[in-house]
Amino acid sequence: MTKFQFSHRLATLDDLPAIVSIYNSTIASRKVTADTEPVSVESRLSWFYDHAPEKRPLWVVEEQGEISGWLSFSNFYGRPAYSGTAELSVYLHEKARGKGLGRYFLQEAILFAPQVSVHTLLGFIFGHNTPSLNLFASFDFEIWANMPRVATLDGIERDLIIFGKRVN
Repeated sequence: MTKFQFSHRLATLDDLPAIVSIYNSTIASRKVTADTEPVSVESRLSWFYDHAPEKRPLWVVEEQGEISGWLSFSNFYGRPAYSGTAELSVYLHEKARGKGLGRYFLQEAILFAPQVSVHTLLGFIFGHNTPSLNLFASFDFEIWANMPRVATLDGIERDLIIFGKRVN
């Protein structure tokens, strides 16, 4: 295990504007999210409350008083039989990218997953998002699905790659 100089905490409602800001900052790249327009804090309230710490935590890393990134465990497919599976989402402030924060978040999520009864982790990543593909692959996530041309961003059809990893 790599030792990182980060620490995370559970997100609070006060963090939601920063979480949304980081999310919105990735939209223009057309590499990270299928949203094509910024989302509002209000529109993310239900999503925020879906992240119960005992089942699907939402973590933030704060540096010098500012949120530099976040990771969420989210339900996969929303049916009881899939309760042991969670989708991971990692979003980093532009200034925090390339400094090991994504690696820190994935390492911590893999270690933590069994504590919330998660045995399978998934990552949904666009096929042209090479940094994220490489990040998940570096933690031995495997390609479990390649969904060709399922998203259209600015008239360009994009693939969705689903990475998976068993953690128990």
